Amino acid sequence: MECSNLLFVANKPSFISSNKFLNQLKKKYGIKKMGFSGTLDPFACGSLIIASGQYTKLFRFLKKTPKTYMATLMLGAYSPTLDIEKIENIETTPKIEIEKIKETLNSFVGKQTQLPPKYSAKRINGKRAYELERKNSKFQAPDSEFLEKEINIEIFNINLVNYSHPFITFKAVVSEGTYIRSLGFDIAEKLHTKGTLTYLERINEGEFFYECEKKLNPYDYIWPEENHYNNEEDLILGRKLDINNFEIKKEGIYKIKTPKFLSIIEIKEDKTSYLLNRINLC
Repeated sequence: MECSNLLFVANKPSFISSNKFLNQLKKKYGIKKMGFSGTLDPFACGSLIIASGQYTKLFRFLKKTPKTYMATLMLGAYSPTLDIEKIENIETTPKIEIEKIKETLNSFVGKQTQLPPKYSAKRINGKRAYELERKNSKFQAPDSEFLEKEINIEIFNINLVNYSHPFITFKAVVSEGTYIRSLGFDIAEKLHTKGTLTYLERINEGEFFYECEKKLNPYDYIWPEENHYNNEEDLILGRKLDINNFEIKKEGIYKIKTPKFLSIIEIKEDKTSYLLNRINLC
């Protein structure tokens, strides 16, 4: 029987939701249990991490940061969704000196707080923010494009790729959780105008790049440090693990590999516990 455990990076097209795209992949591979990590907005395209079978349990352990995005910002355009899905107004804006744009982009490098967009997949009391907004819920400040609660983010690098007025194309390397639509809005505001994204592409999530849906070995893409356990039979049978049988005994979360499966365990206060066990490698 063919193994249903898959891990790969797909290239989501623009103007399709991540969920609808996932359904297409389920049909393509003939697999019912499949999921993705890191929702892309419908208008956005690019790398989307896909897992199926047991590998869907590994999302929280994947090396998914930093993320790299390519984006195009249209100056003078206003949209409550901060992208081209709902542009309501476009105003003519004067050209800006290239050095001023570069200086503005560079000013965003570093740790900071950010307000997520109202139209986002962020959960509010168990509901997606965009679902609440489309139902005209009063859960956030009126007359604002953003949610009220700030989040902590970091922008590691941001560079100007092209400026053809009124379009600014930039490339940003950011921490997980950063909203590029919010960043685009803030860039335009610092340039004393409105702005909305007309293009957004995710190039990579950490070590995950699109390579024609090439099958990946999850053991190479999870962040826990490698450890070794001296009694493989304990792992096979799911027995309680003896800390003395570990090569590394200090507190932490570790990955352990056998010829056929991987396990993720935690050592804490001289006690051991399985976080995941017997994830088949196939």
